[in-house]
Amino acid sequence: MKARSRMILGFSFFIGIYALINVFIGWHGWLFLHQLAPSFPQAAYWIVFSIVVFAYLLGRVPLPGPLRPAARLLKVIGSYYFAIMEFGLLLILAADIVAWLLSLAGMKPSNYVLLAGWIAIGIVAWLLLWGSRNAWSPVVRQYPVSVHKRVEGMDKLRIVAASDIHLGNIVGKRHLRRLLKKMNELQPDLILLPGDVIDDSIEPFVRNNLSDLLRLLRAKYGVYAVLGNHEYYGGHVEEYVRRMREIGVPVLRDERVVIAGGIVIAGRKDKQAESMDPEGRISHEALLEGVDRAKPIIMMDHQPYHFDKAAEAGVDLLLCGHTHRGQFAPNHWFTKRLFELDWGYMRKGSMHVAVSSGFGSWGPPIRIASRSEIMLIDMTFEG
Repeated sequence: MKARSRMILGFSFFIGIYALINVFIGWHGWLFLHQLAPSFPQAAYWIVFSIVVFAYLLGRVPLPGPLRPAARLLKVIGSYYFAIMEFGLLLILAADIVAWLLSLAGMKPSNYVLLAGWIAIGIVAWLLLWGSRNAWSPVVRQYPVSVHKRVEGMDKLRIVAASDIHLGNIVGKRHLRRLLKKMNELQPDLILLPGDVIDDSIEPFVRNNLSDLLRLLRAKYGVYAVLGNHEYYGGHVEEYVRRMREIGVPVLRDERVVIAGGIVIAGRKDKQAESMDPEGRISHEALLEGVDRAKPIIMMDHQPYHFDKAAEAGVDLLLCGHTHRGQFAPNHWFTKRLFELDWGYMRKGSMHVAVSSGFGSWGPPIRIASRSEIMLIDMTFEG
């Protein structure tokens, strides 16, 4: 009951802040529109603006079958608005500061609102176009790593990984085909999917038969996935795990498997399991209990926390995602401070860590200061 009350209080606080920010943005938008079209009715403006502002939430309301396409459209509109809102807020604040400085100097032009408005619109449009290009044009990040362990009959393992695909109403078949093409071209020995394969609801995944494409992934030693926070948010974990199993992709939930040469693949439940899974999740050490530490150990853990515990448990390679590297600037300044590593590669003792910015996107398919990416990890054994 207390947890539910805290959740309601937190959500109410968030909505209040969100509404205040958008009143500020909306007021500036009205000043611009009123100068551009003085006869435009103010009530109509605020009605349309409010629908756009809350479109993402409105799109998540369960609706009867005939109205579901409208709900999906609202969710898409709301997703793009998140980027417009952030860019717009920063540009409005900058424009207000410039207006204040010009007023102090007695130089503020009479058409300043229109001039600043058009400049802001132009900048936002350019950011959306550039960010869209970064989101839909994936790159391959290469991380060669060496593990000082011996694997009988094998001196190298090629791992290809993609986190945060976020298959849903925005990221669909076209982007998934890009993933299949690039991954299969790399001729991987092993494919790993470190969480958030779907974007909350499983409905678009099922409706668009996206599993039929995912089953085309090819790797010598198989394809494995773990849960991310968004699989939990959607509330369809069991159905998702079943559908992935049907296409030959085991979802490891605090489980491990052993592939050729004794290489261990371990998958942790997402951190969200601590509050949304009645069984919680087990520790790194418990997950690897009884494992032959003389063999390479690869672990997937969606959210990049507790590197030290993974290293102490004997993990050789830890793969994470979740952060999107903030997805679009300046959010990456915050993720860089929130996480020990929010993107890229690092060593933690003898353990290699790689955190992906993700292949898909949450909310708007916009990336500034980040790219849609696939990780290519050539692991060399030097026993």
